[in-house]
Amino acid sequence: MFGPFERAVAGRYLRARKGERFVSVIAIFSLIGIALGVATLIIVMSVMNGFKADLMGRILGLNGDLSVFGVTRTIQNYDDLAATVRQVPGVVTATPLIEGQVLLNSGSYNTGGLVRGMTPQGLRDLHEISNSLVAGSLDGYQGNDAIVIGVTLAERAGLSVGSKLTLVSPNGAATAFGTVPRVRAYHVVAIFDAGMNDYNAGYVFLPLPAAQIYFEMPDQVTQIQVTTRDATNVQPIRMEIERALGDARLRVLDWTQTNNAFFGAVQVEQNVLFLILTLIILVAAFNVISSLIMMVKDKTGDIAVLRTIGASRGAIMRIFLMCGASVGVTGTAAGTALGIAFSLNIERIRQVLQSLTGTNLFNPEIYYLEHLPSKLIWSQVFEVIVMALVLSLLATLYPSWRAARTDPVEALRHE
Repeated sequence: MFGPFERAVAGRYLRARKGERFVSVIAIFSLIGIALGVATLIIVMSVMNGFKADLMGRILGLNGDLSVFGVTRTIQNYDDLAATVRQVPGVVTATPLIEGQVLLNSGSYNTGGLVRGMTPQGLRDLHEISNSLVAGSLDGYQGNDAIVIGVTLAERAGLSVGSKLTLVSPNGAATAFGTVPRVRAYHVVAIFDAGMNDYNAGYVFLPLPAAQIYFEMPDQVTQIQVTTRDATNVQPIRMEIERALGDARLRVLDWTQTNNAFFGAVQVEQNVLFLILTLIILVAAFNVISSLIMMVKDKTGDIAVLRTIGASRGAIMRIFLMCGASVGVTGTAAGTALGIAFSLNIERIRQVLQSLTGTNLFNPEIYYLEHLPSKLIWSQVFEVIVMALVLSLLATLYPSWRAARTDPVEALRHE
């Protein structure tokens, strides 16, 4: 499509001579604009992908892919029901647990929290907790006096392994003077770091018998937490569990029903950011149009001479197409390399910037996660590259067409 003649002339036009620096500077800024737009889009999309994947993995890892609830708030015969659920194909674990809200108290520190009562094996199966212990061990997670807490709670309340944490429940015993809250102190046996500030600050774990005593639910639980082999295809497993249980007094809810609004909001934000950041590339493409139009005006005499020595309109159009496409391709390639390199090392870059500026650039209390995640999806990178190249090519069409339509007689008459 592009012959040696077109390539030679286009290469000559891209190398500015004295007196032509202004047009070259505009082309350079167009190239930088495309590169920055492509790099920014790749970086932002990778961070959003990483944020979504990390958040989804931790939330599902801590809450399970689906849960079985009782219509009357509690579930009896939970061991038999859990065994039935484990027989369903695709189910990995089925863990009975008690969940309840309490006030966490340690000296002058008070905060709301969520208690989960689980068996020792159930807590070990919860790998986001059992594999992230920073102090203590689960060997002491038994009896009626043990509790496992998060690292953020431990730091704020000044707790360590062996310290006491008091739980206060508003659902206490009714007396002649009103309801007396239930108050019980437990010894910390382990401290975990789940990687999410909300869980580290407000979730505590009790052995299931201790939780049943504290919440006055003998031989009962509030739900059965289920994990599956494939969380992205959980609906068929949910329907199979419903058929296996066959009890109208039980409800089975998967993560798409309980957290769908949250993950939907993340997806909408990702799509909106993609559209907004695409405008950066679009603005850079308009710069390509401006630089090419100025180049066509500057090279009007050259175009006329080329036409008189036999160059066709198609050859003239291809010359300026190559000029504009060279800017678009070079900018896209540079932006892609910069975006990929930045995305793969974004956490190291954040730590370096934090050490240089002395500021917290990623507050875990605001962003849920304790590190800046990044996940490159190569299909998205390919889409960004194709979009940038298409916009750059479209930006060259009109100036190239104008150059091809130049009348050599009129152009030489004014020279």
